Amino acid sequence: MAEEKYIVNEGKNEVIEVDGAKYRRLCLKTHIITDKDNIIDVAKTYGAPYLEPGDILFITEKIVACTQKRAIPMADIHPRPLAKFLCKFVLKTPYGIGLGIPETMEMALRECGTVKILFAAAVSAVGKLFGVRGWFYQVAGYRARAIDGPCEFTIPPYNNYVVLAPAQPDKVAREISDAIGYPVTITDINDLEGQILGTSDPKMDRDLLVKILKDNPIGQESQQTPMGIIRKVG
Repeated sequence: MAEEKYIVNEGKNEVIEVDGAKYRRLCLKTHIITDKDNIIDVAKTYGAPYLEPGDILFITEKIVACTQKRAIPMADIHPRPLAKFLCKFVLKTPYGIGLGIPETMEMALRECGTVKILFAAAVSAVGKLFGVRGWFYQVAGYRARAIDGPCEFTIPPYNNYVVLAPAQPDKVAREISDAIGYPVTITDINDLEGQILGTSDPKMDRDLLVKILKDNPIGQESQQTPMGIIRKVG
């Protein structure tokens, strides 16, 4: 294994200790992934050559979605009045636009259904009365939470796209794992929170994986490291 292939992004730690065990998080740089790519080929090219027994390959949900043609140009999205209204109540954070613009909210309405999004918004409003946040996404689900909109640090051409949650993430993880011979997880991690969308084996500990990746070692800007390796070292 060529050590120079590993990247530790600026401001991130290579090793994290979780529940008394230490894990390296080895990020892998790729070309800009588009709908012209096949995610299995991407994993074979950038991940498989550097994996060792016991490793797990983690892949961000965004590149999986892009290969599935689930990245939609902003110009092709025409938000309805409801989307323009609801997005005004979304909490803005420095970690991404979320559903805070009409185009991303419109896609949430399409992905999750109007009734579900309205119910999530109502529950969220009640939560805010009691000083509790996060209820919206608990009700709306991962399809809403995983929607990414363009922001200042988004790599072109995706600075003009809305990227949806990947379709069938467990199935995709299994197919990649079958092709490369190592466990695979599809992740949705940012600098604020994280979740595991898919695993190649249902017995994989999703809570542990979130803990290992909770500080977002791939970064949230233009690092161009959308996949990496989890390697237990002690």
